[in-house]
Amino acid sequence: MNNQPQKIIDTGRRNALKAAGVGVLAIAGASLTANVAQATPEEVATALAKLTGGVTPQSGKITLKLPEIAENGASVPVTLIVDSPMTADNYVKQIHLLAEGNPTPEVVSFYLTPAAGKADISTRMRLGQTQKVVAAAVMSDGSVYSTSKEVKVTIGGCGG
Repeated sequence: MNNQPQKIIDTGRRNALKAAGVGVLAIAGASLTANVAQATPEEVATALAKLTGGVTPQSGKITLKLPEIAENGASVPVTLIVDSPMTADNYVKQIHLLAEGNPTPEVVSFYLTPAAGKADISTRMRLGQTQKVVAAAVMSDGSVYSTSKEVKVTIGGCGG
């Protein structure tokens, strides 16, 4: 006779528990990805005011180069050029880039000195969906210039 204890496995119950666990994880995962918050125009305005010390931006001086349609939002090329002599008395101190449809409005900030020689920056950014991108430049005299451009995104890059 075999003196070893027999293992009784209820495979029906075990499989049901596994299926229930997988179902709960799938529902939780779907709800997390579906509810990714997106910055609103008001949040962008608030962030811009914080970054620029509350100074009302003027138009002009900034050239914002972005594609009209971004095939892939995970890597969108952007170039910012600010018209400034970049002298000790007249230069660009800060350049800020914000986006309305991303989880947070602030994308990147650059801090410059006259030693930069020119205010011309190229980089890549992520865009989660079609949205407005805002660029602002803070000058050495405290003035602020701003511009914006709408970018259509076909494949989102921020979880979209």
